Amino acid sequence: MTTTTDTSIETFDNRVAFAEELIALAEKDERVVAVCNDSVGSSNLGGFRERFPDRLINVGIAEQNMVGVGAGLANAGLVPFVCGAGPFLTGRALEQVKADVAYSQLPVILCGMSPGVAYGELGPTHHSIEDFSWLRALPGLDIVIPADRSQTRTAIRQAAENPRPTYIRVGRFKVPDLAFETTTLERGRFQQLRPGTDVTIVAAGTMVPRALRAADSLESEGTSVRVLNAVYLSPFDAEAIAEAAHETRAIVTVEEANVAGGLGAAVAASVAGGPELVPVEILGFREFAPTGSVNFLLENAGLTAPDIRAAALRALSR
Repeated sequence: MTTTTDTSIETFDNRVAFAEELIALAEKDERVVAVCNDSVGSSNLGGFRERFPDRLINVGIAEQNMVGVGAGLANAGLVPFVCGAGPFLTGRALEQVKADVAYSQLPVILCGMSPGVAYGELGPTHHSIEDFSWLRALPGLDIVIPADRSQTRTAIRQAAENPRPTYIRVGRFKVPDLAFETTTLERGRFQQLRPGTDVTIVAAGTMVPRALRAADSLESEGTSVRVLNAVYLSPFDAEAIAEAAHETRAIVTVEEANVAGGLGAAVAASVAGGPELVPVEILGFREFAPTGSVNFLLENAGLTAPDIRAAALRALSR
């Protein structure tokens, strides 16, 4: 098992970018409000509470009520950012997300805080690796997965400017900034971070920097690698996958989530229904993640840059 932590690369908690952008939006638009489930600290809403005490609604540990309150606020013309730990927002309140937000098409912005395995040592009850699977099944709900601080700010800003039923994964697990600023996110479109003709790596959120490192390694060995950032999981970018299947010889997907019904499943279904079939390797969690540090959990699940490189070579050999 290979450790991939590089202490020379500065990394950041995307919740900080989220909080800064939310405050900036609230200063310009009095409709912006925040709703949380006794998670002012873990949602990084302390600054928002100090600046706008009357626009933060803390419902306590009552996630189903929290989503319902958010829906009511949206129905009244406000722009609610409903913030809670990923596993409880998407698991405990799934019925309300389905009925009150997606089915009712109310413009609630659901912010899944500390998703994936960011809670580490708190164990399987606090890991949020099923959210993609659950939420992809809900028509009309956008799923946005920012990869760094810039994309987090952009996702929050665009959600406020064009409110619609949306789930945004706001990462706690620290990641490096990508090499460019993201000023806009095109709804329903992946971002191509680098071109390539041999294999395509499709990565989401925290896995994007690891995919880029794997691509660097493969490129140094003579393999041309296309890297797609799946910043929108829903609506899904079937066009980008069709192009990848046509223009490269294999596809690898990597996500900090369960592979059953997540990004990899969406890509595989898209390839299977498209005009050209290519091998698809799917990396992610396949069982309940155990208890341990974030790095241990990701290594244990085979979600490191060397693992991604190996998957690409396997796919190309098929």
